[in-house]
Amino acid sequence: MNKLDCTVCQTLIHGYLDQELDPPMAAQVAGHLAACAECARLHDQARLLKVSVKRQAPYYPAPVALADSVLAAVAPRPRAVEHWRKWLAPVFSAAALALAVVLYVVTPGSEQPLMDEAVSSHVRSLMGEHLNDVVSSDRHTVKPWFTGKLDFSPPVFDYSAQGFALLGGRLDYLQHQTTAALSYGRARHIINVFILPTPEADKPRQSQTIRGFNVVSWQASHMRFVLVSDLEKSELEAFSQLLKP
Repeated sequence: MNKLDCTVCQTLIHGYLDQELDPPMAAQVAGHLAACAECARLHDQARLLKVSVKRQAPYYPAPVALADSVLAAVAPRPRAVEHWRKWLAPVFSAAALALAVVLYVVTPGSEQPLMDEAVSSHVRSLMGEHLNDVVSSDRHTVKPWFTGKLDFSPPVFDYSAQGFALLGGRLDYLQHQTTAALSYGRARHIINVFILPTPEADKPRQSQTIRGFNVVSWQASHMRFVLVSDLEKSELEAFSQLLKP
């Protein structure tokens, strides 16, 4: 049973994001975030702020004079300074390159915040009555419902014959824009299909696991698709093939 209340959880969010909590406490925070929409929203805000700082904060390289001053402190003789400066310059360059590679690897890609938001929205949709604004298995009911609510027309199809029944749809909000969210059922599993427009070119399908949920995403015809479910990865990928044009 999760013993954290909202006040305690919110004081631990930053430590949770920085992976500073011990495993039992981190598990309690994760459990609370999965069940509390407000704390999940604050967690998403803090995470997006962290990503934005990493991505947009200016970087200032150390001036050459700094290296010279450090070398002068340990080897004050001019000839020795010049000798060590020439010898250490490639070492400093290699170290800087290695640091840049590490920062590139650990910094989240441009798609990752969207995937994290989609997983959080999926979890929230399963709590209470948040799954659908329009409940219907008829695509001719669901698709017209979005008319006038979005500035694009999301594709809506029913795949009951293939074992993926259309349950309905709702409006969601991802990456600072209104998003279409379709829900499908597979046995006792719920699949959220998030669709939003993008000016970017087509991108191939990618699969990953985030916080225990399987996620499949791709871009086609200036539409971005993100599927989230606890369904088996192979089944979710098979469903994504049905949705791809």
